[in-house]
Amino acid sequence: MSFAHVAALVVALGGCVTDLRTRRIPNLLTVGAALVAFGYHGFTGGLSGLGVSIGGWLVGGVIFLPLFAVRGLGGGDVKLMAALGAWIGPTAAVWLALYTALAGGVFALLVALSRGYVRQALSNVWSILVFWRIAGIQEHPVFNVDSTRAVRMPYALPIAAGLVTTIWLR
Repeated sequence: MSFAHVAALVVALGGCVTDLRTRRIPNLLTVGAALVAFGYHGFTGGLSGLGVSIGGWLVGGVIFLPLFAVRGLGGGDVKLMAALGAWIGPTAAVWLALYTALAGGVFALLVALSRGYVRQALSNVWSILVFWRIAGIQEHPVFNVDSTRAVRMPYALPIAAGLVTTIWLR
């Protein structure tokens, strides 16, 4: 395992700890990790390495940006994805997003099952889809990260699971 992979795992672990404790992922962690990744890859790989790191940061951030735009995901989660992308590069960041989305679905199902909430969760998803069909894809007035009625899940956990899977399978 490379130094960049270890660094990404440490960043993901930090994101999990803070997300579980405070339901926030601090900018110091995400922005700091991205800047260190740029420096590391620039130093070890020159301009090419820096370009790969910046590309990974862009891919990692842009992929989940639509979910942030409709308030289905917090900004810290998007910045964590971007920071991890800066460490692992753009191709691996695409895989990270895929594995994170899959892990997010599994985690959401586990949360719903553990709270006896599966029927309501499916009803909520249906409500969001119907709302989007009628009003266009935009923030749902009830089911969003700011809502006190919505069940919230610390998404740094699926992001970390996605990272572990990406590193393991790539």
